[in-house]
Amino acid sequence: MTKSDIVDIISSSVGLTKVETEAVVNGFMETVIDTMKRGEHIELRGFGSFKVVKRAQRVARNPKTNEEVIVPEQYAPVLKISKDFKESVNKTLSM
Repeated sequence: MTKSDIVDIISSSVGLTKVETEAVVNGFMETVIDTMKRGEHIELRGFGSFKVVKRAQRVARNPKTNEEVIVPEQYAPVLKISKDFKESVNKTLSM
């Protein structure tokens, strides 16, 4: 599913135009990105929580040359799905 598919589904279900719906979806995405750039946490009950985690420096291996490479420490955005969301998906797909 792409962003335009999401816009189409939301637009038809809430009665907004596709242009208005796309503006809302883009606004949501920009807000999430800007909030995470500041290192803040976002919690959407029933969906999940977005946060930034610090990944420590580590040694990796180049699979072609088998040479060790140092991967520097970095910050990574993470989405942790809520328990209810996981159970719902699992229950539906297990049937």
